[in-house]
Amino acid sequence: MRRPDPLPSIDEIRGRLAERGITHVGVTSADVLADTRAELLRRRAEGLHGDMGFTYRDPERSTDPTRAVAGARSVIVAAKPYLTEGDPPEPPAGSGPHASVGRYAWVDHYAPLRAALRDVSRQIRRADHRAVAFADDNSIVDRAVAHRAGLGWYGKNANLLLPGAGSWFVLGSIITTAPYDPTPGPAPDGCGSCVRCIDDCPTGAIIAPGVIDANRCLSWVLQKPGSIPAEYRAAIGDRIYGCDDCQDACPISVRLGGRNSIDLDPGADAWVDAIELLDADDDWIDNRYGHWYIADRDLRWVRRNALIVVGNVADPADGRARAVVERYRAHIDPILAEHADWAVARLDERVDA
Repeated sequence: MRRPDPLPSIDEIRGRLAERGITHVGVTSADVLADTRAELLRRRAEGLHGDMGFTYRDPERSTDPTRAVAGARSVIVAAKPYLTEGDPPEPPAGSGPHASVGRYAWVDHYAPLRAALRDVSRQIRRADHRAVAFADDNSIVDRAVAHRAGLGWYGKNANLLLPGAGSWFVLGSIITTAPYDPTPGPAPDGCGSCVRCIDDCPTGAIIAPGVIDANRCLSWVLQKPGSIPAEYRAAIGDRIYGCDDCQDACPISVRLGGRNSIDLDPGADAWVDAIELLDADDDWIDNRYGHWYIADRDLRWVRRNALIVVGNVADPADGRARAVVERYRAHIDPILAEHADWAVARLDERVDA
């Protein structure tokens, strides 16, 4: 009969995760996140979730760690930075319309975080405890457990802000039956009277401190299936996936974020050639951008976004851009045809501007 391995201490876990670029680790209990559950239910009832699923789909489940791991006693929470020391160069002038990608999606930062947490989970299981790693998963509200574990405080843009580091992190956790002492939390508020994130949101999606109307948030608008409301299309600008404006405006994230940064991955995709994407087939798009969240894995939503970008940023005299949007105006998909119509009208409007 195999004898269990010793249960790793939190300090040992911190050291092991630090070797994988994970800079912040905390612990909280597996108690129900009652306040978070009530808030999710309230915002869903008010329609602020914008039909988003994820942790809104089943708040009773996503706020109860024991629903993810029966008998859970502890949640180990980890944050991995993704702010880079340097940024990729912007596309050269005259290279055609390019779309910008939110910093967190330049590469898949969740994959190495998930792999590191799974390694630790296996170590805990060898000590005869259950342990399951979660990252970017609707099983648990990651910001809520990270907040309760003392990693940081909620900024007015609803992101978790880590002391001395800001919000340029991806979060993950290990839910386990192993008994670990909780770390002190939550962290004290560090925002004070600052409202720069609220002021700089391009669509006014931050309707109260810490409260986001997902219907207006461009990060969700660009992921949500269906037709993008006309009133947000110009505000999308050159974005194809993600929006960093509220983080870029945050003094905590901008001034102090560099204390926890990483080298730029040589495969980082910060810019997308919108014409190349609109000319590409599904396999090409999926191979290149498959780590993005795309509703139902339906790549029409990426093409929809690219059409808006062409309308917003292409040179109205660019014959290649004009030819692509004209081709999409005749597309069998009515949503793509509609957005192509808008792109043509937007190009014409910009000629007269």
